Formats: sequence, structure tokens, C-alpha cells
Amino acid sequence: QVQLVESGGGLVQPGESLRLSCTASRSIFSINVMGWYRQAPGKERELVADSRVGGSTNYADSVKGRFTISRDNKANTVYLQMNSLKPEDTAVYYCNAFINNILNYWGQGTQVSVFS
Repeated sequence: QVQLVESGGGLVQPGESLRLSCTASRSIFSINVMGWYRQAPGKERELVADSRVGGSTNYADSVKGRFTISRDNKANTVYLQMNSLKPEDTAVYYCNAFINNILNYWGQGTQVSVFS
């Protein structure tokens, strides 16, 4: 079992940046996939980015070139650096841990709002 705590959300203007953090209650070194998802009002939850054991990463087309996911295994933390934010990035962002290709854990979410 693992608890995930997100932080770093907030209200920004278009073009600005935010960095989200997700700190786990245990080591993330061996967790198969650590990812960020988001859910906007009235929409389904969608994958934003994920980071896999071995170092590969995956991004939604809508954030490629603007967002970067990274892991700090020593700090048990996953980050999502979000640059050039757009109003359509407004959503609740959730951290996810997918363990042993079976178990799925979620954080409580952090709100990101982008508008002028």
C-alpha cells in the first residue's frame, strides 16, 4: 500500500508555469508506473504524463513540449513541471501509482486553474 500527497497547484495566468509534487509514503524506486492524470469539470479523467521503471516517459499530445515528468527516487517524489500553461489545462491533477501491474493508488488531487 502507498499513500500519495500532491502539492503545488494554484491559480496562474496563461503562459505561466507551475510545478506539481507528489510525495509517496514509501519508496517509489520499484513502482512500475508513476503518473499524473487530470480531470476537468464535466470531463473524464485523462492521462497527462507517466514515468516508468527504466526511465521511459509518456505524454498526452496536448502537453508534449510543455510539461515534463520526473522522479526523485531518494525523495520518493514525482514532479510535473508545467510550462506555458493554457486555460484548457485547468483541472484537478491527480498523482497515480501503478504497482506490480495490478494495484492502483491515487492521491487526493490538487487544483490547477489557468485564466487571466
